[in-house]
Amino acid sequence: MRWYGIDDLSPEDMSKIVAALKDMGLESGMDGLYWLPAPAEMLSPIQKEHVQSCGPHVFGLEIEEDSLRMELLVRAKNRMRCDCVHYATPELRAHMIAWLEQMLTDLGIVI
Repeated sequence: MRWYGIDDLSPEDMSKIVAALKDMGLESGMDGLYWLPAPAEMLSPIQKEHVQSCGPHVFGLEIEEDSLRMELLVRAKNRMRCDCVHYATPELRAHMIAWLEQMLTDLGIVI
């Protein structure tokens, strides 16, 4: 699995991150896992075709004790296996990494 990770975060930072993710309504229903929505305009052609049947398309963000890890696989929340589940394009990957880093900056977390 390809992913982007940030480690060595303090307990205070982790509390801020979890609270922000919950405030945004990104909880998955599983402890420590959050769904980050993929921007609709950046989906691949097949993902755009499958929005109704498989979507929404998301990135998994795993929160651990002192780190977080964002999968670079674009998942379909309503279907486990489909051709629309595939790794993010370089542009989408860069966008999501920038989004995550900006969220941390907005929370006052220096990485």
